[in-house]
Amino acid sequence: MKTDEIRNTVLRLLTNIAPEVAPAQIKPEVSFRDQLDVDSMDLLKFLISLHTEFGVDIPERDYSKLTTPNGCVAYLDAALRTKKSN
Repeated sequence: MKTDEIRNTVLRLLTNIAPEVAPAQIKPEVSFRDQLDVDSMDLLKFLISLHTEFGVDIPERDYSKLTTPNGCVAYLDAALRTKKSN
């Protein structure tokens, strides 16, 4: 999967938990909490949706790497590459 495809999917899933925000308004390097009206349950649902959509396990210790759109894309890109090579 290409990086742009990962990014588009991440943005789509984000708008599922924060439907009042257009994908174009989401800043790639700003944390979700700073730019979206979401709580910890929303973020957990988002992480579960990433797991479901990409088939990538996300251990709790890695949650801090997934606090921005860019962080999500980088994490998922690396995880998918690792998964593909196994």
